[in-house]
Parts: sequence; structure tokens; C-alpha cells
Amino acid sequence: MGFEYSGILGIIILVLDIWAILQIIKGGGSTGRKLLWILIILLLPVIGLLIWLLAGRGRI
Repeated sequence: MGFEYSGILGIIILVLDIWAILQIIKGGGSTGRKLLWILIILLLPVIGLLIWLLAGRGRI
């Protein structure tokens, strides 16, 4: 049972990361800032997403 939950959780994280990256791309920030946030989310999918939601979402 644990494997099924981790698979579903992985898919949810993937969808949220893709959503966050699309929001970053559509945002009005500078290209360098956008690239930095995208790299953070790609390298640290869960932590990067949480940091972006808390610190960067309204500023990009």
C-alpha cells in the first residue's frame, strides 16, 4: 500500500511543479529571476515549490 500512495504523491508533486513553472513563466519578473526560480523548483521539487509559494509567488 505504501508504494501506491508514494506514486500518487509523486504525481501530485509533479503536477504542482509544472503549475508553478508555468506561473513563473507567465509572471512579469526579469528573465534571470524566472530562471533562478525554475532551477530551484527543478532541483528541489518539494522544498523549491514550498519556498516559491511562501516567498516568491507574489513577487514574480
